[in-house]
Amino acid sequence: MAPTDDTGQLAQQASPFGTTPPTRPPADGGAAQPNARMPRWLPRAMVLALALVGAFQLGSWAFHQLTGLLINILIAFFLALAIEPAVSWMAARGMRRGLATALMFLAVMVVSAGFVTLLGSMLAGQIITMVEGFPDYLDSVINWINTHFQTDLKRVDIQEGLLRSDWLRNYVQNSATGVLDVSAQVIGGLFQLLTITLFSFYFAADGPRLRRALCSVLPPAKQAEVLRAWEIAVNKTGGYLYSRGLMALISGIAHYILLQSLDVPYAPVLAVWVGLVSQFIPTIGTYLAGALPMLIAFTVDPWYALWVLIFVVVYQQFENYVLQPKLTAKTVDVHPAVAFGSVIAGTALLGAVGALIAIPAVATLQAFLGAYVKRYDVTDDPRVHGHRSRGQGQGLIARVRRAWARPEDASGEGSPDKAPGSGEG
Repeated sequence: MAPTDDTGQLAQQASPFGTTPPTRPPADGGAAQPNARMPRWLPRAMVLALALVGAFQLGSWAFHQLTGLLINILIAFFLALAIEPAVSWMAARGMRRGLATALMFLAVMVVSAGFVTLLGSMLAGQIITMVEGFPDYLDSVINWINTHFQTDLKRVDIQEGLLRSDWLRNYVQNSATGVLDVSAQVIGGLFQLLTITLFSFYFAADGPRLRRALCSVLPPAKQAEVLRAWEIAVNKTGGYLYSRGLMALISGIAHYILLQSLDVPYAPVLAVWVGLVSQFIPTIGTYLAGALPMLIAFTVDPWYALWVLIFVVVYQQFENYVLQPKLTAKTVDVHPAVAFGSVIAGTALLGAVGALIAIPAVATLQAFLGAYVKRYDVTDDPRVHGHRSRGQGQGLIARVRRAWARPEDASGEGSPDKAPGSGEG
């Protein structure tokens, strides 16, 4: 108790007015005082963090729900850019933009409908021919089996066995269920096509109004940049479409001449098929397009299929090295490696849609960046052209020769300037 009394006396002496001095925090890092408060910024930070997490989750959910609509809008935008030059050309001659856009869409629809009708008639005719000739083909297969394997098969027995089999019953039931799925996919595809058509029509018909609305929220310096980027996108996308259309026409005519000379049926439809698929499916479109004419030609004569294959390969080389550089030099000047990589990247991101719009998108980006990247004159160093100087090219050989000649120089032999036994003095 004595130390306690001494402490109290010292405290009273330290505070002459009788007040209790403030307590000091314990030196050993003890527990906080009961009246300690939470910092004022901590609740606000927690609320802000929760709000940011909730906003991110909501935005992610909305983006995944609207992915299909955003892809449709992207397709519609590039389609509007593709027909923008033709619409602007007709509008500059006094036609209303809405009417000019409607005429362009009508032309595209007529061409597409005609192509689908011709292709459908060709496929229907081939299917009917295969169905009508299937009994004869089945008889020939049965006769070959009976001859080589000493069996006694009959077509009637095979047909009855197929009709009574469980496999056929299950197949019919699954096909009936699949009809509903196919119908739903067809309806969804038609709705998607209608959405793309409407958006592309509005983008093309109201292009000037859309540009004014976009520029109205930007400062004047940024407005010029946006308009320049828009013009580059229109030129590159339209140029890509028109150059591909011209190459499709040339390819279709060339393949029509070949197929007609070989008396392959449905030569006009097959020529249109080859022209469109080879040009609007990048990289592998030519070989995919040539598969159908080869199959039809094989039904006529197997040698005709070989001739079609040779012609497809030769024409592909002619198109790559002669035709395409001249037609796309001013419209879509993209290196083949860059085009191939852009198609792969577009396919990985957006599937078939990305493969179609990858090349014009990369061409637009390349042209836009090329206007702002500073370029310098290239030196005349031969290494720029892939040539190495003579000294560099023979450096290894020269070093080997010098290393081989050193022992002879040291012994004094093999030197043409000195005679054997002669001194320097």
